[in-house]
Amino acid sequence: MARRSIFGKDSSSESRKGHGISKSAAFAFALLVADAILVALIIYFVPYTKIDWDAYMSQVDGFLGGERDYNNLKGDTGPLVYPAGFLYVYSAIKFLTGGLVFPAQILFGILYLANLGIVLMIYVKIDVLPWWALVLLCLSKRVHSIFVLRLFNDCIAMTMLHAAVALLLYQKWHSALIIFSAAVSVKMNVLLFAPPLLLLMLKALSVKGIFSALSCAALVQIFFGLPFLLRHPTPYIFRAFNLGRVFIQFWSVNFKFVPEEIFVSKEFASALLLIHLTLLLIFAHHKWCKHEGGLISLIQSRARDATTKFSNIHQLLYCESTIHVLRKEHIATVMFVGNFIGIICARSLHYQFYSWYFFSLPFLLWKTTFPTTIRLLLFASIELCWNVYPSSSFSSLVLLFIHVAILWGLWISPCEMPLIGPKSYAKE
Repeated sequence: MARRSIFGKDSSSESRKGHGISKSAAFAFALLVADAILVALIIYFVPYTKIDWDAYMSQVDGFLGGERDYNNLKGDTGPLVYPAGFLYVYSAIKFLTGGLVFPAQILFGILYLANLGIVLMIYVKIDVLPWWALVLLCLSKRVHSIFVLRLFNDCIAMTMLHAAVALLLYQKWHSALIIFSAAVSVKMNVLLFAPPLLLLMLKALSVKGIFSALSCAALVQIFFGLPFLLRHPTPYIFRAFNLGRVFIQFWSVNFKFVPEEIFVSKEFASALLLIHLTLLLIFAHHKWCKHEGGLISLIQSRARDATTKFSNIHQLLYCESTIHVLRKEHIATVMFVGNFIGIICARSLHYQFYSWYFFSLPFLLWKTTFPTTIRLLLFASIELCWNVYPSSSFSSLVLLFIHVAILWGLWISPCEMPLIGPKSYAKE
């Protein structure tokens, strides 16, 4: 039997699919206005919770004072462990707020609304949820707290990540990679999106496009890190890009039921990493690349393309950057599910890490074939687990069970068509 086409019917089919987009857009705007009022009330009436802000400001003070050795950039919570973009962003915040909490809360309130606006735009464009379900994006007590009562850098990194996803929906690959790399420079959790992003690039871009987009991302990291790389490269690389840090189990929301000696062990970390990579490969081969004949088939196809292009320098230099236009729903599915797999396999999830995937939860739930009642129950249960403080073995076990249930629902759900049409498209 011939393999099913990887293309959707035509570029207008996506727009016809979303006959309720205007209603969704109007409701999204109303939600944004209502949430703006709620954010203002939270800032005014709910006491600020001191956690990392003083440490951020101490680290920024050291940077603004001329310190370029990451070994010496410290705060009351310990040494600086974020890349250079974090310092630039919080230096700008310090300049705008004078280092005061209240004006910083207002700034983060604006950031929350900007992030929500971007996320709502993504949801309206992909048109997977019914219009009323968009309200779920505004219902998290924990996420409101993370943004306007805690002022974490996770908020900035995820806002930039969502902006990068929005650019991907419009096939702006180079711009998206630049914003994505800038988000990584604020906090490295964004790297959970890197494997699915690379897969999407293999699907959509030519060899030239992949190389130039990755070059843009690399240049951002070099440019931001240059003041530190030129003077003290080793401390910068090992502290800012340390992927092996071990968090204290007390603050973790997940795997609380695991004995502490196992939780902090390298064997447990290695097992989770292996599960993470295995799940990514399984989903990539059987779900995300199903219509291309599997992951191996896609890689072989792109390898043949690369061999052909490199054998003809003129063809390589003048070929188009974009060779296929990916469907918006496929882009969102690969990015959000890929990140969700990383969340499930993360050894430690602190409370602020909820922002890493909360805004994708409604999309993930509606990509499953679960009844709407079950979707809403799962959503509410996750929110409840994240609001248990301190987290317990039971709440942690429940959260893991729910995550696995959602992943199973995503596994058994039908695969969307990846491409809009078979034509080559002009470069960005």
